[in-house]
Amino acid sequence: MRIAVLNGSPKGQISVTVQYVKFLQQEFPQAQFQMLDIALKIKKLEKDEQEFQKVIKEVSSADAVLWAFPLYFFLVCSQYKRFIELIFERKETSAFRGKPAASLSTSINFFDHTAHNYINAISDDLEMKYFGSYSAEMSDMHKFRERQRLTTFGELFIKAIKDGTPSIKNNKPLIKHEFVYEPTKLRPAETEGKKVLIVVDDIDKSSNLRLMIENLQKGFSPVAELVQLKDIDIQGGCLGCMQCGLDNVCVYEGKDGFIDFFNRKIKTADILFIAGSIFDRYLSSLWKCCFDRSFFNGHIPAIRGKQIGFVFSGPFHQIYNLREIFEAYVGMQHSNLVGFISDDMGSSEEINNALQIVASNAVMYSKLGYIKPQTFYQVAGTKLFRDAVWSRLRPVFQADHKYYKKHGFYNFPQKNYKWRLINNSLIVLIKIPRVRREFIKRMKVEMIRPFGKFLKKTK
Repeated sequence: MRIAVLNGSPKGQISVTVQYVKFLQQEFPQAQFQMLDIALKIKKLEKDEQEFQKVIKEVSSADAVLWAFPLYFFLVCSQYKRFIELIFERKETSAFRGKPAASLSTSINFFDHTAHNYINAISDDLEMKYFGSYSAEMSDMHKFRERQRLTTFGELFIKAIKDGTPSIKNNKPLIKHEFVYEPTKLRPAETEGKKVLIVVDDIDKSSNLRLMIENLQKGFSPVAELVQLKDIDIQGGCLGCMQCGLDNVCVYEGKDGFIDFFNRKIKTADILFIAGSIFDRYLSSLWKCCFDRSFFNGHIPAIRGKQIGFVFSGPFHQIYNLREIFEAYVGMQHSNLVGFISDDMGSSEEINNALQIVASNAVMYSKLGYIKPQTFYQVAGTKLFRDAVWSRLRPVFQADHKYYKKHGFYNFPQKNYKWRLINNSLIVLIKIPRVRREFIKRMKVEMIRPFGKFLKKTK
C-alpha cells in the first residue's frame, strides 16, 4: 500500500509535522508513506512543469493521499495553498479523484478546525473519499496516550483504504454566481483625517471586484487609498524559521518590500478594507502569503484598534468557514469588524447599499474609537497564546512575552488572591445545611447587587 504524503511545511523534512508522519510509518511498516515536499519546493513546481507532473504521477499511482501540514494563520501556508491552486489551474484533478484522503496537522490547536475544514472541502471538490482529520498539538507525541491515539487514527485510515470504505461528503460543489454588478454613486463619508486603505491582491481578477472597489473608494472623502499586492515586491512566503519570534525581525528584512509596506501602510491606516477574489474556498495564495508574512509581528495584535471590512468577488456566502476565519482574524487583532461585502449577496442595489453602510459606519466607529466587546474567538484565542507564550514557547517568542507582560495579557485567575480567599471560604460555609439553604435563596439577588452602583436610582 502506497500513501502519497503531501508535505505542507516550508521547512521540508525539518518539520514537526513530518515527525508525526514518520511515527505512522514506524507503526505501520506494511504501508509505504511516500513523502513529497510540496511547500518547500513550490517555486520549482510552479516553474518546472516536469517537476509538477512528477508529483501528480506519484499521487495518481498512490492508493491514498495524506495532506500533512503545520497551521499558518487559520489555514495551510501560502506555498501549500499555491499547490492546490495549480491542481485546478492545470486541470490535474483526475489524479485525485476517488482516492481515500485524510489530513494531519500540527499546531498549538489555534483554529486548527478551520484548516481541516478547508482541506476537507478541497478533498470534496477533488471528488476524493475524505476519511477525516487528525490535529496534533505539537508536543502530543511526548505523551503515551496521544501516541496511542495517533496509532489508532493510522490504523483506521489504513483499514478504510483497504476496505474501500465509503465517505460522507461534507461540502457541496460551489455554484458559480453569474452576475454583473452595476455601481451607483455613494454619498462620500467625510473621514476628517482618518486614513482609509483598501488592499487587494489584483483588482483585474474580476470586473465585479474592480467596480465594487472603485465605488467604495469614492465612498470616502477624500478618496480612499488603494494598494494592490501584485505591485509589492514579495520575494516569498513565510519560511517557518521563527527567527522573528526573538525580536520581531523577519529573515526577509531588507530583502523585499513587504515589511516596509506592512509597517508604512497597513499599520498606519485607521480603516482597512481587505479585498479579493475567492480561489478554491479562500482568497488567493498571494493574499495568504501576505497574512503569513505578517507573522513577523508574532502573536501580537499588530493592527489593533482598526475598523476592518472585507470586499469579495465569488461564492463567499457558500463558504461559512471563510467567514469564521476572518471574523476570528479581526477579533484576534483586537480590531472592529464593520462587515462583509460580496458580489453574491444580492442585487446591485443591495450591494451598493451595503457599500454605503460599511463606508459610513467605518468612519463613524473610527471617530468614536468604537471596538465591539470581545467574543469567544478573541477571549479563547488570546488565552491559548498567553498560556503557550508564558510556558514552553517563551524562549522562541521572546518579543511576544515582552508585549504580553507590558500589556497585561498575563491575567491568570490564580493571581486573584481576593477571590481565591472568598471562594474557598464560601465553599466551606456552604457545606453547612442552613448556610446552603440561605445561599441558594439569596444567590440570584446577590449576583445583581454589585450593579446597583452603576444604575441611576428611579422612584
